[in-house]
Amino acid sequence: MEVNWQEVFFTFIGGLGIFLFGLKFMGDGLQKTAGDRLRAILDRFTTNPFMGVLAGIVVTILIQSSSGTTVIVIGLVSAGFMTLRQAIGVIMGANIGTTVTAFIIGFDIGAYALPIIAVGAFLLFFIKKPQINNLGMVVFGFGGLFYGLELMGEGMKPLRELQAFIDLTQSMSEIPILGVVIGTVFTVVVQSSSATIGILQGLYSEDLITLQAALPVLFGDNIGTTITAVLASIGASVAAKRAAMVHVMFNVIGSLLFLILLIPFTAFIVWIDQFMNLNPEMQIAFAHGTFNVTNTIIQFPFIAALAWVVTKVVPGNDVVVEFKPKHLDPNFIEQSPSIALGQAKEEVLRMGQFAVQGLTESFEYLKTKNKKNAELGYQVEDAINNLDSKITDYLIKLSSTSLSAQESERHSVLMDTVRDIERIGDHFENVIELVDYQQANKVKMTDEAMEDLNEMFTLTIEAVSQSIDSLDTNDHDKARSVAEKEDLLDKMERKFRKKHILRLNEGACSGQAGIVFVDIISNLERIGDHSVNIAEAVLGIRN
Repeated sequence: MEVNWQEVFFTFIGGLGIFLFGLKFMGDGLQKTAGDRLRAILDRFTTNPFMGVLAGIVVTILIQSSSGTTVIVIGLVSAGFMTLRQAIGVIMGANIGTTVTAFIIGFDIGAYALPIIAVGAFLLFFIKKPQINNLGMVVFGFGGLFYGLELMGEGMKPLRELQAFIDLTQSMSEIPILGVVIGTVFTVVVQSSSATIGILQGLYSEDLITLQAALPVLFGDNIGTTITAVLASIGASVAAKRAAMVHVMFNVIGSLLFLILLIPFTAFIVWIDQFMNLNPEMQIAFAHGTFNVTNTIIQFPFIAALAWVVTKVVPGNDVVVEFKPKHLDPNFIEQSPSIALGQAKEEVLRMGQFAVQGLTESFEYLKTKNKKNAELGYQVEDAINNLDSKITDYLIKLSSTSLSAQESERHSVLMDTVRDIERIGDHFENVIELVDYQQANKVKMTDEAMEDLNEMFTLTIEAVSQSIDSLDTNDHDKARSVAEKEDLLDKMERKFRKKHILRLNEGACSGQAGIVFVDIISNLERIGDHSVNIAEAVLGIRN
């Protein structure tokens, strides 16, 4: 029988594409249904490694991607939301959570894939409610996943007649490490262990591969899925590199252990099959689930050791932006409101230092175009937003207690200051986005424009820093100095805007460069306004 290679190839890659699209669409729908709570789940329920495992399972089921969960974890570790030990627990949980996709595939309802897609499309296009649309995404993606599997299965059927393929599967049965390598490489290429496990389930159900050959490929799939985390950590922080290294180590150690125990593990899967009368797809799903659950149970007691090893393998001091408040003890609200007010002030000052840091990072990004400055700036802005929420909640609770007239005044100053610092964060984030735009569109600034921006940026950073210092020490002289600087910033903004119009008229700079320049100085001028608001609150001037 002659194999039509074009038909095999087109059917397989088309099926793979539909499978990956269905998987992503289903994950996006689940994520939207869950709302913006994934990060909150990981933040709140990772108080210890065991809770981290549970959180990792839940989030991975919701987004249908262990790699996606690991990338979120890398961001949280970099942000100081999570310790490396907590992150290891989440990564272990993510590996368990990703097995759910294999169990879904194991139900083998491919015959109903097209009607399921039709139902999903109906919910997406004919009902306007967002919740129903999200459900439509899940259903459509679910149907697409099975339709893609059906196509891949059809594409792979002719391989059973091919002697070279038969020889390869025979070699994998005899040399398990070959199966591990093939599984790893294929998952690295596809960048989805769910897809490669799905393909493996299809091969096994079509009797194209034996169980002895399939299990090592499954181990390799688990190693290959770590590539996404590794790619996400390139050029990132030390914490990010360590989290990615943990993901690699966890799966490599598990694969080596199961390769050593391959014969008893194969016998166990055969016994499960006989006991539960499973279909071929479900046999692979149980093997995948057993591998990840057992691997987690074995390595869980050694989380501290894993953390120690990756700290040695990836040395260095990490720059971590600590998102969480350090001073807001809720016990003080009832027991001693005056101490609670002092604690709130300390946290506001910390938030203010973040504002100075973020503004400095945006200035460095403008000058050097180094992406690390942008990433740190975005992290700092996230930290400011988090502290804004936490401090405001703390101060609202504090307002219901018995405060003296003087304490009430201080309370009002802190409430106003928090709002101003949060707005400063928004403005320096705008500046980073403008530099991103400048980079993406290859917009060139003139030397004169850069000199003007340097001058205005330097004065703005001084104004913000001095306003926070005046709040810290209640120094009225510093507060008045901020007002003078803000007046200078207003004059600078008008002067530089006029100079920019002259440059435009002379053809010295492009229209795009002009837009970036004007928007940056406008944001700096608004930052000056918020700085003077803080200073005026210190002086007792209320707007």
